[in-house]
This record gives sequence, structure tokens and C-alpha cells, in this order.
Amino acid sequence: MKYTLAITAVIFTVGFVTLPVVWGDDDFRWQEIEEYKHRLNDVTAVTNPLYIEECGSCHMPYPSGLLPARSWNKVMINLENHFGDNAELDAKTYRIITKFLLTNSADKSDYRRSKKISQSIHFNDLPVRISETPYFKHEHDEIPAHYVTANPKVSSFSQCDACHAKAELGSFNEHDVHIPGYGRWDD
Repeated sequence: MKYTLAITAVIFTVGFVTLPVVWGDDDFRWQEIEEYKHRLNDVTAVTNPLYIEECGSCHMPYPSGLLPARSWNKVMINLENHFGDNAELDAKTYRIITKFLLTNSADKSDYRRSKKISQSIHFNDLPVRISETPYFKHEHDEIPAHYVTANPKVSSFSQCDACHAKAELGSFNEHDVHIPGYGRWDD
């Protein structure tokens, strides 16, 4: 009994002393945990420089995780009439941007919010506006329309970055919403 207690104490002490060595900061995957936590709530950030340059020259470069691949494909196929503007691209730029959007689309993403967006869209539906998705409508249904449409600092629900300061980073956390002229939104 005395030896069992002594052996247990030695094992506990050795284990306790070596634990920081085994689980040191360099060995533990803190960055992976942070990335995982980020994926729980948001969508992939806009990282393609060509997409940022080309599409961001006219509007916010929307994170690709906000629409499914079939919707991005339809948007890209109709660039000659892109919501009333001609946004045609040369063939190489078109291929690069299309590949980026389709690869990181809501239905191909492992980000929680992207999955929710994708799951909210009936398989026969083909929305080309993010604001047409059922998930978007659900998340914005309590915001009085005049806070946005009659607000000269926002003007449209398509201006995500007017209220979501970290939109291009893929962060749409409801605790970070600030509607210009009205302040922090809290539902």
C-alpha cells in the first residue's frame, strides 16, 4: 500500500511536470482552434486580389460564401448585363475569378454561416442577389427597411459593408453590426 501510494505520487509528479513539455504552445494548435472558431460563425474572407481589384472597383467584393456555386455561375455568365452594367472581363480574368467564386461558394464551404445560407436555398432556386436568399431575409427581417433604403449612408441591403465593418473579412457577427445614423443593432 505504501509503495502503491509512492508510485502513484511519482507518476503524478512526472506527468504533471512533463505536461507543459508535451502540450507547449509550439505543439498545441492554437491557430487551428482560432480558425475553427472563426468557421463556426462566418464565411470565407475575400482573398483573391484579382477579384478584389475587378469587382471591388464598382462595389464591395462580396465573400463567395454568401451564394452557392450555381448562383455565382449565373452571375458570371451574365456579366454583359451585371445588374444594369456591363462588367465583362477578358477570358483569363473571367476564369480566375469564376474559379475563386465557385471553389469558395456557400455550398462548397465548411463555414457554418455559408452552410446555413446554402441549406436555406431550395435546390431549384437560383438567386443572384445575396439579399434574395432565405437566410439573408431571415437575418434581416427585424431591421426596418427605412433604416437601410432611406439611409443615404447605406441606401440598399446590397451595401453589406455599410453596417458590417468586417464584411470583406467574412465576418458578419451580429454583435458588430452598426447601422449608420442609428447605431449598434441589437435584436
